[in-house]
Amino acid sequence: MKRLEFVRGPGIPYPSKRAKGMFSNEGEYVPFESNFEAVGAVENYLNDLQTKMQVTLRDVLDVAKHTADEWELGGKVRHVWLEDYCAQIALLATGVMWTEETGRAFDEHEGGSETAMKESFNQIVTRIGHLIERVRTDLDMDLRVKIITIITIDVHSRDVVDKFCLQRMYDQGGFSW
Repeated sequence: MKRLEFVRGPGIPYPSKRAKGMFSNEGEYVPFESNFEAVGAVENYLNDLQTKMQVTLRDVLDVAKHTADEWELGGKVRHVWLEDYCAQIALLATGVMWTEETGRAFDEHEGGSETAMKESFNQIVTRIGHLIERVRTDLDMDLRVKIITIITIDVHSRDVVDKFCLQRMYDQGGFSW
């Protein structure tokens, strides 16, 4: 968090002590669910602000994860979905989804699907392709950096799943996983 957005307007004393959201160093804005009041001793309200930030980001991550569950089910596709969230939330939700999907591929293989891991690999490759298409368009710098970062993470994820396929490693208890 770099700075806060304070409540301003008629009847509100200046400087305001009520914040309605926060900005990152990169300028990404995340609104608070409810205003934060900076009152009392500074050491107390800064601790309260830290808690407010953590709770806010946890709640945003919950929403991001819920909407990410809909990527292939008619919700926003990932390469558009990521615009709705600050970079760290988009990256974290993407990582959580990859972990769940890879775990599911292990489970499906164990359940008899010989192609589950290869299908997971193909899905990752398709998602990388969509992100590459996006990054080749005219984007603002922050969105471009977010997409390039997710591409980098996805390439690593692709390589890990590819290694599982090449080595026929389908045991979730294996060291590689």
